[in-house]
Amino acid sequence: MRGPLGAVIGRYPSSDGQSEVGGIIKHNRKCRDMVALIFFIGFWIGMIVNISFAYNRGNPLRLTYGLDYKGNVCGDKHANPNLRELDLRYFLNPNQVYEAGTKNSQFKLANARTICLMDCPIPSEDSLNWVCDYPEGDIRISMDDWIDRNYDYFEFLTPDMRNTSLQLQGPCYPVIFPSVNVYWSCQYIARASNMSLRHWHEMAGVNINEDIIIDKSIHRSINSRSAALKRYVADIGKAWPVLIVCGGIVPLFLSVFWLLMIRHFVAGMTWITVFLFNFLIISVTMFYYLKAGWIGHDAISPIIGESDPYYHVSGREEYHIRAVAVLMTVIMIIAILSSIAIIRRILMATSVLKVAAKVIGEVQALITFPIIPYVILAIFYMFWFSAALHMFSSGQILQNDCSSNCCAYDLVSKRVNCDRCCGYSLHYSPHVALAVLFHLFGCYWATQFVIACSSTVIAGSVASYYWAHGETSQEIPFLPVFASMKRLMRYSLGSVALGSLLVSLVESVRYILESIRRKLKVANTTPEGWPSKVKFYSSRCCFTCIQSTIRSVNRNAYIMVSRGKLIKIFS
Repeated sequence: MRGPLGAVIGRYPSSDGQSEVGGIIKHNRKCRDMVALIFFIGFWIGMIVNISFAYNRGNPLRLTYGLDYKGNVCGDKHANPNLRELDLRYFLNPNQVYEAGTKNSQFKLANARTICLMDCPIPSEDSLNWVCDYPEGDIRISMDDWIDRNYDYFEFLTPDMRNTSLQLQGPCYPVIFPSVNVYWSCQYIARASNMSLRHWHEMAGVNINEDIIIDKSIHRSINSRSAALKRYVADIGKAWPVLIVCGGIVPLFLSVFWLLMIRHFVAGMTWITVFLFNFLIISVTMFYYLKAGWIGHDAISPIIGESDPYYHVSGREEYHIRAVAVLMTVIMIIAILSSIAIIRRILMATSVLKVAAKVIGEVQALITFPIIPYVILAIFYMFWFSAALHMFSSGQILQNDCSSNCCAYDLVSKRVNCDRCCGYSLHYSPHVALAVLFHLFGCYWATQFVIACSSTVIAGSVASYYWAHGETSQEIPFLPVFASMKRLMRYSLGSVALGSLLVSLVESVRYILESIRRKLKVANTTPEGWPSKVKFYSSRCCFTCIQSTIRSVNRNAYIMVSRGKLIKIFS
């Protein structure tokens, strides 16, 4: 049988079509798709330059904490003055907050005078509390003393300073409204302290507006789309221990454990896998029911901002949880019914797993090999997420251009300053958006490249075992996994780079189209009428089919490359 099957079990004709070269996957080879490999290397040089720009210009603290009136990021120990541990933004002038919340007002909340504090001030029950500006100029106390005095040095003010303070122009401002920490901003509560207001009026202070607008103004600002996006990105940086354990170490342990179980308990692994999958789906669904408040009394609650007077700060998240609970219910029903419907398929899968278990037993390095691409991707993602945090915060802090009344007492110049008293904001230039898109595409391509390399190495290892079985078993190289890795590094990196680029391009285009679809849905400009809707949803379905087809063709192409067929799939 060896003669007729020579071309199958390992005797391939050479590239000239005449002589034969014996051996398993040893026929004449040469590097292919070098242009794609050179492009991949050039792309990574650009990625390194892009990341260097992000680390040079970015500061992840900007994504979480607010800015004070000097443009400093709250909590930044390198700021002037040192704001370490002062990570709460506080709006000094309540009338400015009120004005920013009124309709058709030219004054923006970003121009209101803010400083960074350690905790949110509350009114006194028997006197009038003050929150004063950072100590400088004639106020010769240290920042630590300023904090110890609860930010109050009103007794050290000159008569002129006291007069401007009574006019709500600083450097000290009265604490009339209680405030709570909501997303690292002190949220006013529109219930003024009667005792504090009486003391304020007795001191002949200017009128202070009392209305629900005063706290809704801050509430609307800290819950805007841009502020929420920054918090979501910042949460990734704060949740890194959970991401490493639950998204890194535990899946790695479970994957290796699953391979070992296949090796030793192959007959029951298909049933165990199906059972565990359904159990996981049911558990996740019940968890969402629990957090939605439909089961028990452990509904979701905000971690920061739980004292916010507006319950819909957390109500929005509760609505999302309930929507996901309904979706998980549908998925759970489909999963259970599908498991019942494919019992015959499960029996067939058992025979396939027996072959896989035999391969794992013969080529034992396949059990530990997935750790290599896993570690590579883990290291890559750590650097990628760190660079992404810096890139999202790499905008430039610039003073706003405003014509509003934001006059305040300047302790250095010893006078009320109305020039350039506008607040600061984080401004993004167009090249920052391009850098973020470039960074996202780099993540797609690098991930697909590592997955493709892993698929090629595994296919080459299995091919060495499979085609060399029986008479030709002596031709199995020692440690076939490492031999396959060597062939990949020497011959196939260009093909892998090309295949992963195709998948990444399709993924990126699909992501862009999905973003456009969501924006159209938000803007209520989705297609109207059934012909337009049919075209709209048909195009989405076709694009998904194209994506799946390219992935499948690429996977088969990697297998052919690993076997040395050198077929140019994408000509």
